[in-house]
Amino acid sequence: MGKTQGTIDTQPAPPADAPTAAASGAPRAGLFAREHRLRYALTNELHARPFEMLEPPVRISMYATMLAEGQDSGVHGHLKDLCDRHGVNPPTEDMNHFSADFGPFRLRFERHTEFATYTVLRHGRFDRPFAASAAQYLPKDWLADLPGEVLVATNLAVLPVDGEDPDVQTLSEMFVPESLVTSTLSGSAARVWSDLRIHGDGHNRILLKPYDLPPAKAGRVVQRLLEIVAYRNLALLALPVARMVGPELTRIDRGLASLTSEMAQIVEQGNGDGTRRESELLTQLMQISAEIERMNSGHSYRFSAARAYFALVDARLDELREERHEGYQTIREFLDRRLAPARRTCESVELRMADLSRRATRAANLLRTRVDFMLEKQNQGLLSSMDRRARLQLRLQQTVEGLSVAAITYYTVGLIGYGAKALSEMGVPVYPPYVIGAAVPLVALTVWFGLHRVRKRLDRDG
Repeated sequence: MGKTQGTIDTQPAPPADAPTAAASGAPRAGLFAREHRLRYALTNELHARPFEMLEPPVRISMYATMLAEGQDSGVHGHLKDLCDRHGVNPPTEDMNHFSADFGPFRLRFERHTEFATYTVLRHGRFDRPFAASAAQYLPKDWLADLPGEVLVATNLAVLPVDGEDPDVQTLSEMFVPESLVTSTLSGSAARVWSDLRIHGDGHNRILLKPYDLPPAKAGRVVQRLLEIVAYRNLALLALPVARMVGPELTRIDRGLASLTSEMAQIVEQGNGDGTRRESELLTQLMQISAEIERMNSGHSYRFSAARAYFALVDARLDELREERHEGYQTIREFLDRRLAPARRTCESVELRMADLSRRATRAANLLRTRVDFMLEKQNQGLLSSMDRRARLQLRLQQTVEGLSVAAITYYTVGLIGYGAKALSEMGVPVYPPYVIGAAVPLVALTVWFGLHRVRKRLDRDG
């Protein structure tokens, strides 16, 4: 889940026949004219977190702490403090993996996206596997002040290869008998016991008896067992969130169903007064959509992370290749029985959140379409009303135009009549009534033609 930047390892130097720097991934100048800047980083990422080489017997303590993602967690300063106490070179600030020998113990640190793990290893024989832990060699104040919140604390003991398997009495003293699980691993290479409980010392317990486990293979098996413990708890972090979100989703679901039902009634009734209510419903739907998106943004990371952690648990269980012992559950059987309901609950809540978001968006789109349709219908009615008013105005304009022709003709003919009378008084042989009668049609036609020309020009310019 995290990106490795570097490693400090104080294991013995490699033998003389070890691969050269070129073979191990160190750049060689002049090999290619153009080379991708991430070529070596991507290749080295495959070897970022090597397994520890374990020689049984060994006791191991592992702690996983939750950290604030993307913030200074104080991890580097805490590791530097431990290194300064033991005279060990500390890791650089950009290192997400660190492994070093501190003398009485060996410490392995890994920084992931949202958590960090501290694994303490102590080689050497022991009489009682869990009477003491490897973590007792850490400074108590340093262990108590681990940055973040401790989510996992596990003690794992690898028994010597020689010697008998622990008997039932010994196992009942170390584990809770009714919760005990056991299985043979990796083709009968080892056997594991655990009860997956937190004991009085605040730690889970895992007991491993190797039969045919070379150091590298022992390191792989131990790391897978520890990762199962860590990833199991990290996956289950989503369960309380799912239980908290479930009732809220039920409430939102009921509200959305009520709004959708009211929308359907409005559509069936088809009344003209529904537009205002539909606008109110659209506002309520937008509020529901905003609430769903708030829940999605607040919890989607937790659920997506849980899916990834559940998948990692499945992968690590597959890699163990467990074989069942009569009368006992395997680790897979135990976890499947307990984790499967939690996984289904988380997946169900995540799917309900996504489904509610789609339903709210679809209902809002439908209602918005109906509101737009009603508004379009109202606009069409308004345009039809405006068209009727325009036709009435045109008729009124034509009526006024006819009256204007008559009025202009009347006054113009009157003026012509005054002129004819004046000419008749001056002795000009003009008979005013004839002049007035002849001027009426001429003036009327001229005025009508002139107004018609003006109206056509105005219509053309408009």
